[in-house]
Amino acid sequence: MLKIPPPVIGLLVAVAMWLVSKYLPVYRFGFTYQTAAAVLVLFMGFTIDVSALWSFRKAKTTINPLKPENTSNVVTTGIYRYSRNPMYLGMLLILLAVALYLGSVLAFLLLPLFVWIININQIIPEEEVLTEKFGQPYLDYLSKVRRWL
Repeated sequence: MLKIPPPVIGLLVAVAMWLVSKYLPVYRFGFTYQTAAAVLVLFMGFTIDVSALWSFRKAKTTINPLKPENTSNVVTTGIYRYSRNPMYLGMLLILLAVALYLGSVLAFLLLPLFVWIININQIIPEEEVLTEKFGQPYLDYLSKVRRWL
């Protein structure tokens, strides 16, 4: 199976959101402070992503999602106490911000597609590799912390 880096998947979904909002302009909405709300959610997504990257850097382990076998440590501190996949959660919030900004209900319908693709093609294979590599300590972590939030 061809692996596509998760940020590329996120970018493709964002482009699909834009295309849907541009070429299927039904079910549109707008509200006061819509752009401000989108910027706030965008900021939250970036903050989560930066926090997750900082935790990985601090633990001196790889951030390459295409090579989970190169992981040297399971990160369970910082934001990883609340989400096993905060980088993907941050990307989801960024996509939510895009949908808010575009004001298209149809764009929101692409968010579950992103979650499904990331779960199937990235998270589940990562979990399998990390379970094999780290065993019971990783399984304990899986039982305590949710996959997304």
